[in-house]
Amino acid sequence: MTIILNGKKVQVTVSTLFELRDSLFDRECITIYDGFQTSEDKELKDGCSISILKKGVMPDKENMEALMAARHSPGLYKKFKNAEVAIAGLGGLGSNIAIMLARSGVGRLLLIDYDIVEPSNLNRQQYFISQLGMQKTDALKQTLEMINPYIQVDTKSLRVSEDNMEELFSSFKLICEAFDNPDSKALLVNYVLENLPDAYIVASSGMAGIESSNSIKTLKPMNRLYICGDGVTSADYGMGLMAPRATICAAHQANMLLRLIDGIYEP
Repeated sequence: MTIILNGKKVQVTVSTLFELRDSLFDRECITIYDGFQTSEDKELKDGCSISILKKGVMPDKENMEALMAARHSPGLYKKFKNAEVAIAGLGGLGSNIAIMLARSGVGRLLLIDYDIVEPSNLNRQQYFISQLGMQKTDALKQTLEMINPYIQVDTKSLRVSEDNMEELFSSFKLICEAFDNPDSKALLVNYVLENLPDAYIVASSGMAGIESSNSIKTLKPMNRLYICGDGVTSADYGMGLMAPRATICAAHQANMLLRLIDGIYEP
């Protein structure tokens, strides 16, 4: 019987998952069968995909990618690995989006932000006390390297403007708008739609407060533009930005980017 074991085709004579595990590894390993982590023994089938990894041990790049492929399905993971996404703004949206894309194995991320990590960021943004005072680009890259050291993370510590948009975004098919400022949002969205005919932009509008999570949606108001949020509740006096709804909106944006990757990139 031929199976895929940790990303490689191998011939096996055993007939079950646990027989395979015990013959090559040990009982303390994680077992993943066709993308599903299981603690039950399963009959092996020709062509099935198996990952067996030691608990608590960082795998090398080859085994890490085999694990990611097993969890996401091999064809889909290959698309993620080939994809490139630019994220403009690394606050409550962008920092969460970057982490979700890194966990999904997106091969290259460009992180763009001009600001430093401040105490007021800690209520919703993916930074830590030890990172206070660091450039957000540097701090987030540091965090991403602890999550997935095998993806490419590039950074630009600057403010996005009309003068640098072509240099920053012209080579990207997927651009994520994650600004706090409405004028900056409009500037980037308009630039992409007017100047980058092959690019898609995933933007946001409305995620402040503690209103219903279900009011946050993903809409497509026009070709190549997706907007996530409720479209209404912006930050204002008595209406702060907090972790739950900001993270939910970020998850909508990250999921939309993965869906676009699935449609654009070849496996």
